[in-house]
Amino acid sequence: MWRTTVELHNPYNFDQVLQRLALDPLHAVDMDEKEIKIPLTMYGRETVVSVKGTGSFEAPVFLLSGDGPEEETVERIGEIFGWNTDIHNIYTHFLTTNLRPLFETFAYTPLVLEFNYFDCLIRCIVHQQLNLKFAFTLTERFVHTYGKQIDGVWFYPSPEVVAAINIEELRALQFSQRKAEYLVGLAQHIISGKLDLDGLKTLTDEEVEKELLPIRGIGPWTVQNFLMFALGRPNMFPKADIGLQRAVQNLFGLKQKPDHLMLEELKQQWEPYGSYASLYLWRSIE
Repeated sequence: MWRTTVELHNPYNFDQVLQRLALDPLHAVDMDEKEIKIPLTMYGRETVVSVKGTGSFEAPVFLLSGDGPEEETVERIGEIFGWNTDIHNIYTHFLTTNLRPLFETFAYTPLVLEFNYFDCLIRCIVHQQLNLKFAFTLTERFVHTYGKQIDGVWFYPSPEVVAAINIEELRALQFSQRKAEYLVGLAQHIISGKLDLDGLKTLTDEEVEKELLPIRGIGPWTVQNFLMFALGRPNMFPKADIGLQRAVQNLFGLKQKPDHLMLEELKQQWEPYGSYASLYLWRSIE
């Protein structure tokens, strides 16, 4: 077991990070201790890493502990929590836009990535066209049935496990027929070698889209969410997202949801940080 400390040089809103992560019942968040335990798979081995905030908003410090390869694990945790992102530059950028009120309210909240690429796609498919509460419930049922728990932390099932699931078992958990087929089909696509998830990291946004869109059950919304929350691409703004539409409607006091043209105009105003605009808009309604 190793322990190490990481200090950041810009403000960082870890409280907001934990509040958002705590919305998902599968996340092992302790708000009182300012700690989250992360399920990671490093070199094929499952390991739990503790991330505990010990500093302040203005002077962030984190205590990390775990086993396995320390250097690679710390690097991955830093990637997940956006510790190497110039969040101050993003914050000041939005102070000159019509999103200033949100960026003052949720100042220095980073874009936090999903812990695993496959988990991210699973979540995206489950969440399609569902309200957030039931989407979390359905995902929790899925992981509790087919995943595993290590040191009190839940790990999603691997592609090999999901590929072997009987569709009727998922139907019994209240998955629709199509969604059940999408999940099993995605896993089979991966274990057959047709999709190299790790290889997507080095591709452009357009190349990732070209790889993912042909897979049944994956549309533009899922691709954009994967680019944002798995790969950390900074300029995603999924205009078809109902939550984003509602957040824009609330923020600007619109009588009805914004149309595609208005959302495209707003997206252009917020570039090159559309992903952060999306995140802060979602935070405003969560």
